[in-house]
Amino acid sequence: MNAELQTTSLPYHATPLRYFEALRSRPGAVLLDSGRPQAPGGRFDILSSDPIEWLEVDQHGLPRDSSGRALEGSAFDAQQRLLERLPRPRQELDLPFVGGLIGYWSYDLGRQLAGIEGPSQTATALPQARLGLYDWALIQDHQERRCLLVASPERRQQVQTWLATATPAGDFSLNSAFTSNLSEAGYRDRFARVQDYIRAGDCYQINLAQRYSADYRGDLWQAYLRLRDATPTPFAGFMAWQCAGREQALLSLSPERFVESRQGEVETRPIKGTRPRGANEQEDAALAQELSSSIKDRAENVMIVDLLRNDLGRVCQPGTVKVPQLCGLESYANVHHLVSVVKGRLPDETPPLKLLEAAFPGGSITGAPKIRAMQIIDELEPDRRSAYCGSLGYVDVRGHMDTSIAIRTLVADAGRLHIWGGGGLVADSREQAEYTETQDKIRHLMAALGTATDSR
Repeated sequence: MNAELQTTSLPYHATPLRYFEALRSRPGAVLLDSGRPQAPGGRFDILSSDPIEWLEVDQHGLPRDSSGRALEGSAFDAQQRLLERLPRPRQELDLPFVGGLIGYWSYDLGRQLAGIEGPSQTATALPQARLGLYDWALIQDHQERRCLLVASPERRQQVQTWLATATPAGDFSLNSAFTSNLSEAGYRDRFARVQDYIRAGDCYQINLAQRYSADYRGDLWQAYLRLRDATPTPFAGFMAWQCAGREQALLSLSPERFVESRQGEVETRPIKGTRPRGANEQEDAALAQELSSSIKDRAENVMIVDLLRNDLGRVCQPGTVKVPQLCGLESYANVHHLVSVVKGRLPDETPPLKLLEAAFPGGSITGAPKIRAMQIIDELEPDRRSAYCGSLGYVDVRGHMDTSIAIRTLVADAGRLHIWGGGGLVADSREQAEYTETQDKIRHLMAALGTATDSR
């Protein structure tokens, strides 16, 4: 993108799916999908492809460029330097993204930042982070019901050519049933050990997850379409790529914002507290009321709000961190959630990546205190989390940023699909209820992918 940056109106669609099917065969194609525009944060779809440069953080935490060359400095320092290679456009545009970084930051990157070196095994071969530097974007605005292509004249001509031919979804099937890396007895054992740590005063809350895995074959875009139909969410995303002959991808249906920064104003929306949707209107209303009035769930939420107030306070201007919404009820296709809102303001000239680094990974999926909770997670969970509980999102060249918490997120790697379900454990948590909740959060996603077929 350069001084000739222009916007071009394109036909608006209720979803970004038509446009992404025209782009998805391009190198580095990415979709940030609002999925459920009526939900908070669900206004914009952002699509792009053909980044001008790549940055990956390898499994040792070392940043590398697209040629594999190791880069100096920390992972976030390297990201900031890459972002600064893109000139800031001269004109002011009221759009969330006009060029910059798009990609993901894994939970394992946060583990590396925290200096945790426990015995857990690597679940996938995905890098700890993978970000492209994009100089154009297609933006769908569901509030204004418009679609804009933001690009230089040269890029605009290329993109319009790419948009002329779509690649519809192919066949997809599972070749095995989803199986967990924890038996129910194994979960019970770890639940008891979490309670021991809480009684000993190590933590107030610990997020414990189990991972389900299955073999698959076929088109992962078809898998994403099924998942999206099952649970449209405001922070969804799809990205797929090849690495040393291995197909890798993220299929995310996240309902949760991590951190957003817009003109220095910062917002995070932690989710803590869950109930399933009811079978009828009366049952659904009763479950929602039960969640809203639950002392335990509200206490869990408040603990994480306090943690995030502290994380934001490490970077935001003193006195600006506020909580305008505490334990508000939000309802999604399969669950009700308690959602809080924490806001703050960055000091002038502070890049949003500094905020992301300071707060990463999100406290809603670790527990409190954060570092000790992460150490216990590393001890108790059989495998590392990979991209699960990390973030997907963008950092715009003008300083805008929006990221999700990568829950309800599937990781594809070399013919295997992985999905995690977890929940925050506190002193008065009940073992069976918590075990069931980890399944309630993802059961509908596994079901949306169908039953296993014979791979022979």
